[in-house]
Amino acid sequence: MTVTEYAIIAGVIFLAACLQASSGFGMGMLAAPVIALIDPALLPASLILLALLVTVMVTVTERQSLDLRGTGWALLGRVPGSLLGTWLVAASSREGLAWVVVAVVVTGLVLAGRGWAPRPRRANLVAAGAASGIMGTATSIGGPPMALVWQNHDGPRLRGTMSAFFMVGSAISLAMLWAAGTVTGHMLVLALWMAPAVVAGYLASRRINRYLSAVRLKALAFGASALGSVLLVIQLVLGSA
Repeated sequence: MTVTEYAIIAGVIFLAACLQASSGFGMGMLAAPVIALIDPALLPASLILLALLVTVMVTVTERQSLDLRGTGWALLGRVPGSLLGTWLVAASSREGLAWVVVAVVVTGLVLAGRGWAPRPRRANLVAAGAASGIMGTATSIGGPPMALVWQNHDGPRLRGTMSAFFMVGSAISLAMLWAAGTVTGHMLVLALWMAPAVVAGYLASRRINRYLSAVRLKALAFGASALGSVLLVIQLVLGSA
């Protein structure tokens, strides 16, 4: 890659880490389409490693606000969801799966805009965790289902709970990729070079979080979902052109 391409990725990673640390998700939604346009071979392990770094930092920072019980039920669905997502990637086209993700996210946004807010009960958490596992494995965008079910959490609780969920989920996904032999040295080098951008994004989020009321945080979460869908559509259209 050229210096310009490294700079573009670093800028996107900075913004994505800031978004992830402020809303609890968004790293993959913002960064994956851009990285895929520059060098698809870097995905998904590079981004998963960087997401793991930012979720660890946020989880530690917001540890007193974690919903451990809710996280546990969501992770119960995440594991089989990740396995199903792996199978779907092997059995179906990635483009087809990505269009399904866009349809699901847009439908969720429309329902949320009409006031639909599923309560974070056991069954809903397991279902959301499974959906996140499927979507995250197939397209690196697994945040929207969890944002929908946890949308009424306050700032620290939302960030901490989402980060704890994705911290464990990222570790599971990374272990699966490592076992499958799909983690390359090229991916590890990029993650190492981009680590400072992640830390900078996290530090920037600490200032931004002071101005995020519950209403603004919900708007940020849904806005991130919408932006992720738009970027994914752009990636799919350019990829098929």
